Amino acid sequence: MPPHTASMRSEPLHVSLVAIPEAVMSTLSGIFDVMNAFAMMPPSGNARFHAPPFRVEIVGLRPGSLELASHVPVMVQRSVVALDATDIIIVPSILLGPEGWKKGRHPELVNWLRAMHRRGALLCSACSGIFLLAETGLFDGMDATVHYGYARAFAAAFPAVPIHPERVLVISGKREDLVSSGASMTWHDLVLYLIGRHAGATEAQAVARFFALQWHQDGLAPYIVFEGRNDHGDLAVQAAQEWIAAHFPVANPLEEMIRRTGLTERTFKRRFTTATGLSPLAYVQRLRIEDAKRRLERTEASVDEISWQIGYEESAFFRRLFKRVTGLAPGAYRRRFKIPDYARPRLQTAPLDG
Repeated sequence: MPPHTASMRSEPLHVSLVAIPEAVMSTLSGIFDVMNAFAMMPPSGNARFHAPPFRVEIVGLRPGSLELASHVPVMVQRSVVALDATDIIIVPSILLGPEGWKKGRHPELVNWLRAMHRRGALLCSACSGIFLLAETGLFDGMDATVHYGYARAFAAAFPAVPIHPERVLVISGKREDLVSSGASMTWHDLVLYLIGRHAGATEAQAVARFFALQWHQDGLAPYIVFEGRNDHGDLAVQAAQEWIAAHFPVANPLEEMIRRTGLTERTFKRRFTTATGLSPLAYVQRLRIEDAKRRLERTEASVDEISWQIGYEESAFFRRLFKRVTGLAPGAYRRRFKIPDYARPRLQTAPLDG
């Protein structure tokens, strides 16, 4: 049984929700409200707890008002200096500016995180909160996830941490004490996981229903927008990338890229893969699938039509490739991401005279 299981305790688990100036208000407040939901939820016939299983506090370097990244103030309820122990620590999403994450901004917090972990606390990150947690060194060699938009920046800053931006939730550590959630709203999955782990599946399901939360069971691959890497400095490869970006539906695109660079096939494939991290064929496939995603989202074209439009004559192959890349079949992807009818703007009708 995992440590800190609520059924083994007579008092609620203490949750420290860390507030720093780079934190995002929506994630912090959302986690606070959902983990405190037991006091506001209607009675359930399946409820096993007469008292809330968690006591959530917003903590920081010092108590009082703190302006977050969106310039909205939040009230820090307790200083970490006043906390000798806590059961669960959650670092919410942080906003990275153009300069990225600067290490060493919060040395007191990093030291406190290490100390609390030594005393048995779970360390959890929502989205980009992993940047602060990674400074502890506790995630070195441990699988983790982060917002896919920050994956390259994180990998550059913390190369010792294996990062999996396509995964929703990653639980690592010998005691399953290092928990990270992926992009943006996957803090829902993090909170539901913590409720399920410490209060039970029934309670997690009740909270999910009350707030209309959903598990991201298909992973995050469907959400990731492919952007080919172009910061490699290989001019021949870059020229090939620029050409294929506008001509990926053509027949035999690989042969045409090779011809345009003037390189031998072997040399081109080697340099392209080294520069972009993908083979030329895989790169073309990703461009085609990305275009297919937009067509599924924004048009009524059939899957067969879209397959032909992006360069695949065999729609069966396209369907298999699409699912392999995104994790969803084309039809399921369209249902997930197409704007629903009730959200579409309606045409204004002219008022009747008289």
